[in-house]
Amino acid sequence: MIVAYFEEKILTPQTISAENQVLLKEAIWIDLLCPSRDEERLIERQLNLDIPTREEMSEIELSSRLYKNNHGVLFMTATMLAQSDSAEPKYDAVTFILTGQQLITLRYIEPQSFRLFTSQLQKLEMVNHHALTVFIELLNATVDRLADILEIISHHLDEHSKTIFQPQPMQHTAVNIDYHLLMQQIGMNADINTKVRESLVSFSRLIIFLGQSAGSKIDIDGQLSGLVTLSKDIASLSEHANFISNKVNFLLDATLGMVSIEQNKIIKIFSVAAVIFLPPTLIASIYGMNFRFMPELTWHGGYLFAISLMLLSAWLPYKYFKRRKWL
Repeated sequence: MIVAYFEEKILTPQTISAENQVLLKEAIWIDLLCPSRDEERLIERQLNLDIPTREEMSEIELSSRLYKNNHGVLFMTATMLAQSDSAEPKYDAVTFILTGQQLITLRYIEPQSFRLFTSQLQKLEMVNHHALTVFIELLNATVDRLADILEIISHHLDEHSKTIFQPQPMQHTAVNIDYHLLMQQIGMNADINTKVRESLVSFSRLIIFLGQSAGSKIDIDGQLSGLVTLSKDIASLSEHANFISNKVNFLLDATLGMVSIEQNKIIKIFSVAAVIFLPPTLIASIYGMNFRFMPELTWHGGYLFAISLMLLSAWLPYKYFKRRKWL
């Protein structure tokens, strides 16, 4: 799908097809979402550009992600996150093509930042609706969205921390915590945080490349301060992502520690039970021997004596363990 945005009082979107393809040259921003090969050829023919394929967008070499062609067109690819609040977040490359008059975005996912940006176009206060201004505002929306994702992750980790460390209320029935599910949830947040960190690194490199390749244009349009602010925001978010990563490792270690404590409690109960029932078992074994001459065999109170002795031998260790607070 091709959506083009044209300069009026506000940026107005319009879906492009073969019938109105001539309008592409007048657009300020052209957004390609999961384009077909025919749509890519249409863009290449109308704008005289070589649109990178999805395989080329997936290259990890810096020279394949950030480069300028012979006509001065900037090709910048960054990794972005989509559906971060779902069970299966998506993570893919998004390419930004900046010409002298147009911004072209090529993507196969739909990040929340794009939806937010397009929904707020009427509220944006841009002096000039040109490609560079739109691009920087889109970068601002993307960085804001990454910050929101980190805030959500921090909130989730705080909830997990309370679950692990907060003292349980005194109740007759113990509160069972599913540590397996807890570790899965922590791991999912860690995975999203890792993807956010990688996205921040890619955008940090993109902004550096943009400042070096279009520095004079940025100075003229007064957008240099905006890029500097973006760089600082990305740096601070990267530090926060590193902090979250350390917290995730701490919570995972703490969860494993709590699992070990729960296992030790179970083993402790079995050990205490074995010690408590060992003396009665010994007494029962003694009086269960089949010797012909045993004094208690002819004693009328021998049975009650043996039972009492077994109960007493079990009760004494139990009281001792309770006094030492081992139970």
